[in-house]
Amino acid sequence: MAYYISNIARSKGDPKVLHSGPSSLGAADRMAKALGWFSIGLGIAELVAPERFTRALGMEGKEALVRAYGVRELGHGIVSLSTDKHLGLWSRVAGDGLDIATLMTAMRHDNPKRDNVGIALAAVLGVTLLDIIGAQGVTARHSRPRGRPRSYRNRTGFPQGVQAARGAAKDFQVPPDMRAAPPLAAVSGRVPQERARPH
Repeated sequence: MAYYISNIARSKGDPKVLHSGPSSLGAADRMAKALGWFSIGLGIAELVAPERFTRALGMEGKEALVRAYGVRELGHGIVSLSTDKHLGLWSRVAGDGLDIATLMTAMRHDNPKRDNVGIALAAVLGVTLLDIIGAQGVTARHSRPRGRPRSYRNRTGFPQGVQAARGAAKDFQVPPDMRAAPPLAAVSGRVPQERARPH
């Protein structure tokens, strides 16, 4: 997918992407990305059709509240897809708590849709567990103990390793028109002397 997007969005003169390398995202990052997109999808649904949620849960008249929760979900999703994904996931955990509290108000005995509310509560509890796992994983992956600098000892700067890079420049031929002109000293045979500056 990234291959097609990269080539569609490329500007004139940009090199064409032939293939993409392995992803540097860990499992926690991929979970954060999935939860972020889930949040955006849920937020759009709550904004577009809040009456479907309120009707299914026996909470008619709470459409404005559902729309507000939709805006909140969109915010969670956008932050979860950003570089501050840990903040997005922890905010999702807080939002899950608010969702649970709201659903608990619909668990009254006179609600004919009480069974649907129970199913919704179970689903929210499951998502809450995923949010907590994802938030803890992302926080652990992207944080370090205070005062300890990052270690880059295992990085060489060579994608295929140092051994593969050794001698690679020997096969590279510079075209004659791109070769640098020799310095003035090499042409004249004299070393330019530094001029005395006037005091």
